[in-house]
Amino acid sequence: MSDLFSVLADPSRRRILDALRESEGLLVKDLVAVLGTSQPNVSKHLRVLRTAGLVSESAERQGRRYRLRPEGLRGVDAWLDPYRAFWTDRLQDLGDHLDSTRTHEGPPR
Repeated sequence: MSDLFSVLADPSRRRILDALRESEGLLVKDLVAVLGTSQPNVSKHLRVLRTAGLVSESAERQGRRYRLRPEGLRGVDAWLDPYRAFWTDRLQDLGDHLDSTRTHEGPPR
């Protein structure tokens, strides 16, 4: 899990994932334009993302196309799950408190 967080810690890799999330698949040249950096730099990040299981690659005549592999993020999702429950409970408590405060103060002006 810590390796996955290390992969996701890099802002360029997160930008690549964001771009792939918004598209059915992008060529390396498209990702170069999104990041505004060199092709070798983008390829380096894509290799890391592919090794981590976060993107898939397919060869096409125009070049290599990359797609997001959302199942690669399941570990992060599972790790975040208890925190979602924590915040959901806290927000519910806050909502209950605000509702009780409004009840005691009368209708809003």
